[in-house]
Amino acid sequence: MIGLDTNVLVRYVVADDPGQSQRAARFIESRCTKDDPGFVDRVALCEMVWVLTRGYGYERDDIVRVVEALLASTDIVLEDHQSVRQALHAFERDAVGFADALIGLVNRERGCDATATFDRRAARFDAFIAVP
Repeated sequence: MIGLDTNVLVRYVVADDPGQSQRAARFIESRCTKDDPGFVDRVALCEMVWVLTRGYGYERDDIVRVVEALLASTDIVLEDHQSVRQALHAFERDAVGFADALIGLVNRERGCDATATFDRRAARFDAFIAVP
């Protein structure tokens, strides 16, 4: 298994830099297989979502499609696959940020009652409590 960094994922998805995008595609498509998949950790996934949103202006629906494609891939494995899927649904349904949703859900899975936050938007998601 080989880990995939944010910049490789972004170049593969966006295909905006001909040289790097082609290299990323060639690497992922030749190196990442069902028997020897690429691995995307939570941090790289959250960074990718942030870069696609802030840097490339991807809308929520676009982000959902990208992450769903990664979830459906047999050649790429996402860390905490189930939490990612749940976070994606919360991101789509509850207007919470993707990273916030994933943080709250992973913390809950690890035994936390909730995650304390100053972020009012995140606090509306049931995995969080607002710090008074």
